[in-house]
Amino acid sequence: LVSLLLIGIAAWGIGFGLISSFRVVGVVIAVGVFLFFIALVGLIGAVKHHQVLLFFYMIILLLVFIVQFSVSCACLALNEEQQSELLEVGWSNTNSARTDIERNLNCCGFRVFYANETCAADCLRTLHCRPCAPIMEEYSGMVLRFVGGIGLFFSFTEILGVWLTYRYRNQKDPRANPSAFI
Repeated sequence: LVSLLLIGIAAWGIGFGLISSFRVVGVVIAVGVFLFFIALVGLIGAVKHHQVLLFFYMIILLLVFIVQFSVSCACLALNEEQQSELLEVGWSNTNSARTDIERNLNCCGFRVFYANETCAADCLRTLHCRPCAPIMEEYSGMVLRFVGGIGLFFSFTEILGVWLTYRYRNQKDPRANPSAFI
């Protein structure tokens, strides 16, 4: 479900023009497809009671848990100064994200807007544009807490999946020959 949700959100963001960076959308879709294939391996392993597939699924799910738990904790641990620094680095390094932000938040410039800079916001016509940094800082704290909380929730469901896979993997296949070894 998470993989299909990731793919759907990326397609929705591109479809409505909220995101124009194909690199970001490509990474999100690639992660969604990867998670979908891992879930498919787990389902096939559970249906066939295939020990190798279940072991592979368990290890990959454990690695995904570690990465997701780490990223979620990092999102929840960032203070306002670190968020501001991260936003400034992102602002100065990507032109497509800057254009999207200016257009969607109706602001120009990061901290100050200079007349010789280009801006994609509608407020440029009236020349009453606010800088983007305060608006982004307001949203970034809320988004980081939301993403960190959702990631933490799903990371604990993943560790539950690892534990259930471990328990199921060690059970004897009920369809197997009872006189066979293992």
